[in-house]
Amino acid sequence: MIYGPKMTAGVAAFLAAFGLGQGASGQTLNDALSQAHNYNPALESQFQNLEIARERVLEARAGRMPEVNLDASYGYQSTDTTRPVILPEGVELITDQPVYSAELSAELPLYTGGGVSAGIREAKAGRSAAELQYDAAVQSLTLDVVTAYMDVITGREAIRIRDNSLNLLRQQLVATQDRFDVGVVTRTDVALAEARLEGGRAELQRTQAQLEAANANYIFLVGASPGELTRPVTAPAVPASFDEALTMALADNPSLQALIFADRSAAEAIDVARGPLRPSLALVGIASVQETLDDNFEDTSVSALVTGSVPLYERGVARSQLRQAKLLREQARLDLDNARRQVRADLATAWFGRLAAQSAITASQRQVVAAEIAYEGAQEELSVGNRTTLDVLDQEQELLDARLTLLEAERDFYVATFQLLAATGGLGTDVR
Repeated sequence: MIYGPKMTAGVAAFLAAFGLGQGASGQTLNDALSQAHNYNPALESQFQNLEIARERVLEARAGRMPEVNLDASYGYQSTDTTRPVILPEGVELITDQPVYSAELSAELPLYTGGGVSAGIREAKAGRSAAELQYDAAVQSLTLDVVTAYMDVITGREAIRIRDNSLNLLRQQLVATQDRFDVGVVTRTDVALAEARLEGGRAELQRTQAQLEAANANYIFLVGASPGELTRPVTAPAVPASFDEALTMALADNPSLQALIFADRSAAEAIDVARGPLRPSLALVGIASVQETLDDNFEDTSVSALVTGSVPLYERGVARSQLRQAKLLREQARLDLDNARRQVRADLATAWFGRLAAQSAITASQRQVVAAEIAYEGAQEELSVGNRTTLDVLDQEQELLDARLTLLEAERDFYVATFQLLAATGGLGTDVR
């Protein structure tokens, strides 16, 4: 799997497989997801966490490698003594002379109490956790963008429905005023029509505010204002049963899998903490040269030895770190148990929410048809005096509510489908 803050064929193919974001014109869901995956700073930040985890593996492996150092010095040596010095005949005592020295040393760890090996395993588990956390971030961003995309579409459609309702209320007010002018209805009927019209205007303002909030959230996620958005054709397929979905979620949910590796990393950290409490061995080689430049004296030495260290008393720091590592492991295990519960809860919420939305769509479609018939019938009966103005206004409100309920149910069904796929880890993560 290739990781990085770019969208490739994985998510795009996932969307195209179900016709998501396809339309004759306008911005598609695929376009919005591509923009978000390529430029969202939160996803880029998560990718940097992954890069950091990769570097930690290299850092841990370095514990097995030799360390080589070259030290050199050049300066002047001054000798001043009151002791009698007997020199061979012809040899002069030099009290100030330049001195040069160099030392090459190498140290190779032979045994580190198991700390280095455990550190490598810890870093690898941490890297796997970071990869899965990135997968989870990709899926979370995908779900957030889908939700924001549908919220904008739903908000725009809700405004259109409320605008149509306001037009009907205006027409109803005019008709009621005309009937009042000829003495067919009372002032109460006019007041009822006016009240419903003002109420419709207030609801339109509330809906417009909700759309502005949806637009702001879309810009936050995608990094651009929503243009003409194309409603997705269909929702993607989901597992056939709740049990099948739960099995997939427990096996493939990236957030849950990341915590599994985090638990493994915490377990290895215990062995890392034990390392300083155990003996250690190292192979050390040293080659040095020292030369006095004025008299051309030169001393050289070469040594190779095995050094060992046995910790006797470390002021309690290492044992405290070991206890801390054990506590962190227990915390990681509890986090994992909690995550399994959370996955089950999220899956159940999405699964049954999707079923409820699906049933609501079917019922709301029938409700819209019935409300349209009832509204048209109430208008006709009002014209012959068999209905009151209040009856017509009530029927218009029923029709408005039915259309808005259907709109919300369609949005909820689509979003719940993606929530379900996110819980199962099935949103596709081949993103770079």
